[in-house]
Amino acid sequence: MATPADPLRGSSSHKSNGNHASSSSKKPTPSSKSKNPIQAVLSLPPRFLHMYSDFITKNNHQVSQIESALRSLTYIIPGRFRDSEIASETLHSGVQLLSLYHDTVLLRALSQLPGLSVRIPGPHARYTRFWTARSAFYRRVALLLQVVQYTELLWEMAAKRRGEKVRWRVIVVLEALKAFCRLLLLRITRSRPLVTPALPEREPIPDTPTAASDDGALKELMGEDDDAAEEAAMLREMNGGADKNNKKAGHENEWTMPRTGSSLPSLPSPSDISSYLLSRVLTADDIKPATKLLNILQGSARAAEILHILAPLIYAVSLARSQKQNKRSWTPWLIGLSLQLAARQLRDRSNNKGGFGFRTTALEREEWTKRGWALGWWAMRGPAYDHLVKGFVGGVKKRVPGIVGGILEDYEYLWENYYFSTSG
Repeated sequence: MATPADPLRGSSSHKSNGNHASSSSKKPTPSSKSKNPIQAVLSLPPRFLHMYSDFITKNNHQVSQIESALRSLTYIIPGRFRDSEIASETLHSGVQLLSLYHDTVLLRALSQLPGLSVRIPGPHARYTRFWTARSAFYRRVALLLQVVQYTELLWEMAAKRRGEKVRWRVIVVLEALKAFCRLLLLRITRSRPLVTPALPEREPIPDTPTAASDDGALKELMGEDDDAAEEAAMLREMNGGADKNNKKAGHENEWTMPRTGSSLPSLPSPSDISSYLLSRVLTADDIKPATKLLNILQGSARAAEILHILAPLIYAVSLARSQKQNKRSWTPWLIGLSLQLAARQLRDRSNNKGGFGFRTTALEREEWTKRGWALGWWAMRGPAYDHLVKGFVGGVKKRVPGIVGGILEDYEYLWENYYFSTSG
C-alpha cells in the first residue's frame, strides 16, 4: 500500500513545487505594476513635448501667423492701462522666446528630411546652420545672446522699479554680457565677422519631401577640405532638393493631351521668365563651403570688428556715469557714435587695402548693410532725440491723429525713458 502512494506523493509534491514555482514567478508582477504609474508620470513631459513638436512641424505656417498676430498685439497694448508697457513687453518677450523654441524644432525637422522641394538656402542660413551643427559651444553662446536680446528691455523695466541706480547697473551688465558673447562667437568662428542674427532664421517645411539624389560627385568634390567635408552633407541635400524640385514642378504642371495621352510640360509665364531661370541657376556662393562665405579678419579689420562689439558697452558705461552729473550731456552720445563710425571707417580702409586678402562676399555685404541701417537708431537716443527728433515726432502726431499718431504717442514714453528701446 505504501508503494503506490510513493509515486502519488511524488506527483503531488511535484505539482506543489510546480505551483510554488509558478506562484513565485508571479510575485514580481504586482511590484512591477506599482512602478507603472510613476513611470507614466515621468514620461508625460517628454511625451507632451514630442506631441507639441509634431504639431508645430505639421502646422508651421499657421504657427507663424499666430506669432505675427501676437507680436502685432504688443504694438497696441502700450498706454492702454496702468503698467501696460510691462505687460506688453512681457508678452513680446514670451512670444519671441517661444518663437525661438519653434525655430529649433523646425530646424531639427528640416535637417531630418532626405530631400527638400524648397529653394536653396541663402548664405546666412547656410553659414549659421554650419556653425550650429559643428560647434555645440557656438550654439549655446548664440542662444544665450539671442535670449538676452529678446528680454533685455523687460529686465530694464523690472530694474527701474528698484531705482535708477539699479537700472543702470542692469543695463551695463547686460551690455557686458552681450559683448562677451559676441567676442566668444568671434573666437569660435576663427575671427570671422559676426552675422545678425547668430542663429539660423526660420524656413518653411515642404508638405511633401522628395527623395535624396546621388551625392558621389559632390562628396568627391568637397572631400579635399576638412571644413568643406563637414558641409558636404548639407550641400548634397541642397543639390538633391534643387534637382528634384525641377522634375517635380514639371511633372505637377504637365498637361496631358486627350487623344494621344502624351504629356507636355508647362511653360513659365512670359512675365516671369527671368525669375524662373534665375531660380534654377547655382551661383558661386551656392556651391562655396560655408566657411568661405565670410572671410577671416586680420589686422585692422579684426580691430574694427572688436571695436564694433565693444562700442555699445562703452556707450552704456559713459551714459551711466553721466546720469550722476548731467543727464542731457552730448558726451556719451558722441563717444558711442564716434566708436561705431570709427569701426566702420577702419573696416572700409581694410577692404580698400585688401586687408582680407579676398573679395568681399555677398554675406559680408549683407551684414554691412544691416549695420549701416542700425546707425539710424542713434537719432533716437540721448540728446539727439531730445533736441532734434522729438519735435519731428510731435509734428507727425498732430498731422496724423489716427492710429499712427496714437502708436507714436504710446511709444514716445519708451523712447524717452528706456535705454534698450532703441539699442541694437
